[in-house]
Amino acid sequence: MLTFAAANGTTLHYRDEGEGAPIVFINSLGTDFRIWDDVAAALPGRHLRHDKRGHGLSAGVPVSMDDHVADVAALMEGQGTGPAVICGLSVGGMIAQGLAATRPDLVRALILCDTGHLIGTRELWDDRIAAVTEHGIEAIADGILARWFSPTFRETRTIELAGWRQMLTRTPQVGYLATSAAIRDSDFSESTRALRVPTLCVVGEHDGSTPPDLVRELAGLIPGARFEVIAGAGHLPCIEQPAALAALIADFLTTLD
Repeated sequence: MLTFAAANGTTLHYRDEGEGAPIVFINSLGTDFRIWDDVAAALPGRHLRHDKRGHGLSAGVPVSMDDHVADVAALMEGQGTGPAVICGLSVGGMIAQGLAATRPDLVRALILCDTGHLIGTRELWDDRIAAVTEHGIEAIADGILARWFSPTFRETRTIELAGWRQMLTRTPQVGYLATSAAIRDSDFSESTRALRVPTLCVVGEHDGSTPPDLVRELAGLIPGARFEVIAGAGHLPCIEQPAALAALIADFLTTLD
C-alpha cells in the first residue's frame, strides 16, 4: 500500500511497519526506500522508511541538507516514533548525523552505513552535477553502479543489476542534482565530533563511493563508535549482503539500554 504524509512543507512517500522499538532507515542518493526491504524483513521491531525529497514518489525540491534533516524529524513526529535508532546509508548517513546533532531527542542510537562526515570534494560534485545537467543520469549510471556493487555482484547478478540500474536512472533529475549539491555543501566534521550517542559504523569491503578508510575515520570522531567491514559488498550492503548487515544491526541493538 502506498502511504503519503505531509511533512515539513512537502509530501513524503513512506512505509511504517511492525511494532516495538523503532528503526528509521534513510536511503542513499539515487535510490528509494526499497533498498532496505531485505534488511528490514530480517529485523524485529518497527521500521519507518521513506523516499527522500526528490526521490522515488516523494515531492519537494529544491532541497538542502537541512531540509532532508527536517523532513525526517517531521515524519518521525507525525508518526509518533519517539526516540529511534537512525540507520542511514551514504547521504542518508549524513542526514542521520545532522538529525543527531540538531534533534538529539529523536535519536536513541546511530547506524551509519557507507557514509562519511564529509563525502567527496567540491570538484567531484561539481563535475557530477555538470554531467547530469548536460547528459542526464543515464550518462553516469555505469560508473555509479561500479561503485555501488562489488565486481562479483556485477558479474553474477546481472538481472538484479539491471533492475537497480533502472531505479537509479529513473530518479528525478532535479532531485538527484539538488541532493548532490546538498552533499557537496555539507561537512559534519565538527558536529559529529561532538556526538555522544551509541553508534555503529559499517562499510562494504569494496565500497567505491565511501571507502572503508573514510568510514573508519568517521567512527574515530564518535567516542565508543563500533566499526565493521562487510566482506564482499560494495556501497550498498543492504542490497548485496543484507543478511550480514542485518546481523550486525541486530547484534548492535542488543547493546542498547
